[in-house]
Amino acid sequence: MQFLGISVIFVIYLSCVSGLYFHIAETERKCFIEEIPDETMVIGNYKVQLYDPRTGGFMPSSPGIGMHVEVKDPDDKVVLSRVYSSEGRFTFTSHTPGEHIICLYSNSTKWFSGTQLRVHLDIHVGEQTMDYAGIAQKEKLTELQLRVRQLLAQVDQINKEQNYQRIREERFRQTSESTNQRVLWWSLTQTAILLVMGAWQMRHLKKFFEAKKLV
Repeated sequence: MQFLGISVIFVIYLSCVSGLYFHIAETERKCFIEEIPDETMVIGNYKVQLYDPRTGGFMPSSPGIGMHVEVKDPDDKVVLSRVYSSEGRFTFTSHTPGEHIICLYSNSTKWFSGTQLRVHLDIHVGEQTMDYAGIAQKEKLTELQLRVRQLLAQVDQINKEQNYQRIREERFRQTSESTNQRVLWWSLTQTAILLVMGAWQMRHLKKFFEAKKLV
């Protein structure tokens, strides 16, 4: 399948994207980059609307219009690839810390060419994915117990974020050291080349003056 346009939108690290929507055309895909720690759940809720040229607005899409969701981890491995309906939810859990690419595009064979879609999307990461009301009802927790559960989940998420930040810092340090080492070797190589060229020129001039019997 050919994609005429690819748009990449950067989402703030571990933030909840509220009220986000975008327009998508046939054969076009929208991609989001989410920085996610390892072993972190991500939930995306979406709803697709179809453009109505008669009213100039968007109306609920037909059942035949679906949305293909594809997620790749920092190693470019496919974590999720599935076709969903026109409205629904997708979930996945990260196993590698780093930038995950979340792409959405329509199953374009199901709708007329040239039609425009509006996609509403909410992305929740980590502790934001937990349904505390459902947990409290299922486990019959008191308000205090539920609050403790929330605090434990938040502490766990903060710990994951700190570990991920340490990993990023380590990668940045390794990149900086590698760059500095390359710069050092390049400087030494330039110096060696200049010394060799200088020695060659001195030798050449000496032979020239000896041939002219000037020395």
